[in-house]
Amino acid sequence: MKDAEQSRSASWFERKLDRRAKRALERQLEYQEEKAASLADNDEFGRGIFLRAQAIRQKIATIRPIAETDKVLEVGSGAHGLVFGFGGNFGVGIDPLAVDYKRLFPKWQHNAPTSAAIGEQLPFADNSFEIVLSDNVIDHARDPLKIINEIVRVLKPGGVLYFTVNVHHPIYGIASRAHGLWNAAGIRLELSAFADHTVHFTETRIRDVFSRLAIKTVSQSSTVKETRKAQRNSRTMNPDALLKKLFFKNALFEFVGVKS
Repeated sequence: MKDAEQSRSASWFERKLDRRAKRALERQLEYQEEKAASLADNDEFGRGIFLRAQAIRQKIATIRPIAETDKVLEVGSGAHGLVFGFGGNFGVGIDPLAVDYKRLFPKWQHNAPTSAAIGEQLPFADNSFEIVLSDNVIDHARDPLKIINEIVRVLKPGGVLYFTVNVHHPIYGIASRAHGLWNAAGIRLELSAFADHTVHFTETRIRDVFSRLAIKTVSQSSTVKETRKAQRNSRTMNPDALLKKLFFKNALFEFVGVKS
């Protein structure tokens, strides 16, 4: 009887996690549909995608020369990911909303093939790619840590991983869990800061994740100090800005590593 109750409880919890991840995707698509309308003929935005991707490519090339035959994967290529400006003959992106993004942003989406898939179940064999990119996307997903494990699985030994994610003061993680719980309990109060993301990482937590993997760290850094200073010095006085003065939000953590 106890095992059956635990199973029902786990099933309820799993369903609620699935629903939260689905809602985060729905909100992301709504946001990108609005952006597509405003960027209809904005070539400057497309150039920005290319320039940032090339800067990341140069960073990777200092670690390992990039050959035209190298296979490159972006996990969570999104509406305007790195793979669309990265170059090379064998770049591919995966994203749950890939079909929608091809429709919304054809100008740069045609630069690389994409497929609708989730990062928790990458449709590739072990050791398939010389380079894997994941740029600030895993905190929108159902199981972010499983995505990291999948990334490591498909990366070849000696291959390079470029990874980023936003990190926050610990209070946002607590608030995010509370947001998930009250919505799971049927209280329909949706706050954008927490409905758009399934998890809010601290810098300590994400560093600890990578310390446990078969990945040799080349570099890791964050913008926590700069973000905290900028938000404390902001003259904006709305409630969101005032909260950030006390508890920083949306600093960027960057990790570059080589698979052992």
